[in-house]
Amino acid sequence: MNTDQLIEQARSRFEHAAARRLLKEKYEAKMVFAHNGGMWRAGPELQTTLLTCPGNTAVILDLYENPVQVDTKQLLAMSQQRWQEQMNAWLVEYDALGQQR
Repeated sequence: MNTDQLIEQARSRFEHAAARRLLKEKYEAKMVFAHNGGMWRAGPELQTTLLTCPGNTAVILDLYENPVQVDTKQLLAMSQQRWQEQMNAWLVEYDALGQQR
């Protein structure tokens, strides 16, 4: 391999890593949603917290550390739906990015 090929290969790997980071940031931002006066991030932590709450209502902290009373079943359903939609879209873009490399 000559120097130009090595430089091009290194540049390609750097660009791929940067594209992956941007993709992650894009979909992490799409995981945030509002509900019942609070801001929530859909994900395993929120879903686990909601599943461990007894009863249908609970007071939990939102993204900004504000206590909010929520209907746990309703918030769980919204979180699961948002999580799955965004993860599916992320996978499609991630696979397309991998094919470009």
